[in-house]
Amino acid sequence: MLTEAQKQQYQHDGFIVIPGFKSPEEIAALRARAAQIVNDFDPGAQSGIFSTIEQEKTTDDYFLGSDNTVRCFFEEEAFGPDGKLKQAKELSINKIGHAMHDLDPAFRAFTADARLETLARELGLSDPKVWQSMYIFKQPGIGGEVRWHQDATYFDTDPVSVTTFWFALEDATLDNGCMWAEPGGHRGPMRERFLRNGDKVEMEKLSDLAWPDNSTAVPLECKAGSLVCFHGLLPHYSAPNRSPVSRHAYTLHVTDGATRYSPQNWIQRDDKLPARGFL
Repeated sequence: MLTEAQKQQYQHDGFIVIPGFKSPEEIAALRARAAQIVNDFDPGAQSGIFSTIEQEKTTDDYFLGSDNTVRCFFEEEAFGPDGKLKQAKELSINKIGHAMHDLDPAFRAFTADARLETLARELGLSDPKVWQSMYIFKQPGIGGEVRWHQDATYFDTDPVSVTTFWFALEDATLDNGCMWAEPGGHRGPMRERFLRNGDKVEMEKLSDLAWPDNSTAVPLECKAGSLVCFHGLLPHYSAPNRSPVSRHAYTLHVTDGATRYSPQNWIQRDDKLPARGFL
C-alpha cells in the first residue's frame, strides 16, 4: 500500500498524510452515527468535561469509566457562569470515546478496514491491536486546545509501539485548529507517562526536554477523507478553534500485540472485551 518514499518519510518525519483514504459516503455514515449518539446523550444523567491542560485534575470517574464503553464529553468552554450550556448540546460536545470501534456497528464498520491492517503492518506493527477510538468535534468558536503531548504517554508498551490513525472527517485548516507536529521529534525521548492505579491517576515526568514551538513544528492541514498516521513518540498538538467552522476527526490508537502493554495504562482489557485488530 505504501510506496517506498512514504515509508522513508514516515521513518524520517514520524508521520505521513494519505489523502483520500476514506470516501465521502464512509465519512457521512460515521458523522450521522456520531450525531445520533450526541442526540441520545442525556447530560443530566452524568457527564464530564475533557481537557488536556491539567489532566490529573480533570480526570474523574466518568472519564475512567469510559475506557470500555461509549461516552460523550463537553468542551471546557461549553458552560456559562451559571453552569448552563451556552449553546446547543450538539455544538458543545468535545468528543465521544473510547470504545466505539468495538461496541458500535457504524464505528466498527469504519474501523474494520483491511487496508488499515495492511498499513499498520507496513508501519511496523506485526500484530495490530486497537485500544481506543475517539470522535473529536473541535467545535466552532469553543473547540479546545490539545496541548503538546505524545500518544505513547497514554499507551506505554515495551518497546514503544503505539501508532495513531487520525482520519479527517472535515477539512483541517490553520483556521479551525488543525494538528501541528514536530518532524523527526519521534526520535526523542518519552517526556511523560500517564499512570493509572485503580481510580487514581498521575502524570509521571520522564524528561526535561522542552516541547516544540512553531519554529520547528509544521501544520498538518489536510482535506476531508485524509488519513494521518504518526508514531507514538511524535510530539503534536492542536490550537483552539475560534473559527465558525468545525473540524471533525476520528482517531484510533493501536499498539503491537508482540510488545508488552503496561498494566498501568489507563485502558485495560480482559477476556470479556479483548483488544483486537482491524479485521
